[in-house]
Amino acid sequence: MNKTTILSIAGIAIGAFVLGQKFSDQNVIEESIAQQPAENIPQLVRPDGTYPVKPLEKDVVVLKVIQSGVNSLSDFATIEEGLEANLQHMERLAEQACTTGKKPDFLLFHEFPLTGYSSGTRTEKLPFTIQIPGKETDRLGEIARNCDTYVIFGTYATDADWPQHILSINAVINRDGDVVKKYWKSRNIKRLYPDREITTTTIEAVRDKYRAMYGIEEEFPVLQTEFGNIAVSTVQFDPFIYAAFAMRGTEIMLRTATLFDEADVIDMAYINNFYSAMSNIAFPINPTYEGGESIIVDPYLNVLAKDPTMDKDGVIEAEIPIAEFRKNRRIPNYAYEMVKPIFEQYQQEIPINHLDMPTEELPETGAAMKDLFDRISRYIGEDVTNDE
Repeated sequence: MNKTTILSIAGIAIGAFVLGQKFSDQNVIEESIAQQPAENIPQLVRPDGTYPVKPLEKDVVVLKVIQSGVNSLSDFATIEEGLEANLQHMERLAEQACTTGKKPDFLLFHEFPLTGYSSGTRTEKLPFTIQIPGKETDRLGEIARNCDTYVIFGTYATDADWPQHILSINAVINRDGDVVKKYWKSRNIKRLYPDREITTTTIEAVRDKYRAMYGIEEEFPVLQTEFGNIAVSTVQFDPFIYAAFAMRGTEIMLRTATLFDEADVIDMAYINNFYSAMSNIAFPINPTYEGGESIIVDPYLNVLAKDPTMDKDGVIEAEIPIAEFRKNRRIPNYAYEMVKPIFEQYQQEIPINHLDMPTEELPETGAAMKDLFDRISRYIGEDVTNDE
């Protein structure tokens, strides 16, 4: 947009007014939701600290984390060729994991083992996605059946119910080879880059529509399995998200990444009293990014297994004494009543539902996403003083 013209200036002013009005209306919606009678909201956390479970099939379970390199689909002559090559790579590593060491109960891949990380505009990236379920999950379901294990992996995905939205989803395939859960990313990290924001659609970005379609229970879903209660997330540096999963009864927090901080995984497991693992992408050694070094941790600040490499494929494993861990366990003790008055006055900078808009208005680029955030920010442009 040429900002030197009067027409463009007028357009910006009108756009800002419309967006401001939209998110003013959104605040009214949020207040209305908050005022709903408690009986209309299902029980999400038990008041006595217990949580729902399925009976355990065994006392000790084996978690294996698969670290791998991946080629972006844009590197291939066709998208189909790229998906096939990356899928075969996943199959080879899964075969290695299933035939060496202990028999796994969970196989955890990283954030993008099928599609690789995509750059470019929304229009350019939309083809580099898969459907869940689809032919790729059918193939991975064969691994789950043959190995008698859960298979968990992240991917870029699209959904007919969300046209033009690029989703970051972690899929869980059970031992029968069926997709039993699709974990949307809860929210993207914000203000990480000076010139752009992440454009994928998260639960936070369309929260009210997501809740209406799937139910409030699916915002922080915990999958009760015969090997323990699991949850899956790609969120980083966000303690509230992991506290919410812990309150809902997570025992094993499975995480996927394209780069991560080891301390974040260790600390979240310790603070929230759950086992956790992080599967990271393997990158060629370079001065900018450090990949790999996937880990499995316990709730006591111990690293149970760690891949020693940053740039190589690998499989690490650890046993989780799930029966002993579950015995007399309650959800963590948080100082919620003490901090509640502060939490109730806090406003996050970017309002929820910020991508609930006509598809043709969805930001095309990271820079356009940043422009959107700057316009709807609750912090920018305010006459703020830190004086008493």
